[in-house]
Amino acid sequence: MGYDNIDVECATRLGVYVTNTPDVLTEATAELTWALIFAVARRIVEADSYVRSGEWYRGRTGWHPELMLGMELYGKTLGVIGFGRIGRAVARIGARAFNMKVLYYSRRRAPQHVERELNAEYVSLEELLKRADIVTIHVPLTPETRGMIGERELRLMKPTAILINTARGAVIDTNALIRALREGWIAGAGLDVFEEEPLPPDHPLTSLKNVVLTPHIGSATREARQAMTCAVLENLLAFRDGKIPPNLVNPDVIRVRPPGFRATRC
Repeated sequence: MGYDNIDVECATRLGVYVTNTPDVLTEATAELTWALIFAVARRIVEADSYVRSGEWYRGRTGWHPELMLGMELYGKTLGVIGFGRIGRAVARIGARAFNMKVLYYSRRRAPQHVERELNAEYVSLEELLKRADIVTIHVPLTPETRGMIGERELRLMKPTAILINTARGAVIDTNALIRALREGWIAGAGLDVFEEEPLPPDHPLTSLKNVVLTPHIGSATREARQAMTCAVLENLLAFRDGKIPPNLVNPDVIRVRPPGFRATRC
């Protein structure tokens, strides 16, 4: 779970333990990533509106060879930016379910057995953007990743490509993305995260038909939320017992304050 909304350095200085809940939301977020890929590639939201609004009925044509044409996923090239737990889970689904070629860009190269298993090729960010039919982002928000997908990067992508972001909104330059979607630099986007959250209803993104928007629900499954709760309890109980929490984000805090609740005198 990301913790970019916490001043970890300040917390460490004040002796505050910061923990998170990794691992338990991997599959949920990977599944939402694929839900967005499907929704954008096959224009699901747009098609649903087409039916509900009565436009399909008013057209008096039940089927047309060019109605709501989208992208077929089988055999396409999947570009994964960030090859950690979630990135690899997304790649696994693409490789196994859709026989996709996987390109990935990450700070560290994955072991060779992982590359073989996932039919994955380690490439530069520029090459990934140029070759991929679907680009999906799975990096934490850091000073290095903030705005890493801007106008230059979006213009490198194919005009038929789709961009998916279930990581952090600020990884993408929103204004550049809006231009890319309006002017056809890319075919579409699926976004679960935004630079500004909640997203205002009058935001320019909400007026675009070639983008699917969800309200930061990557981990929103009953199973994931239950597992997150258990992970939080494990961290708290370990701290209570004077042990280092298993998912401690700021290990330097131990030098400032040992784990455990200490009674204070009045």
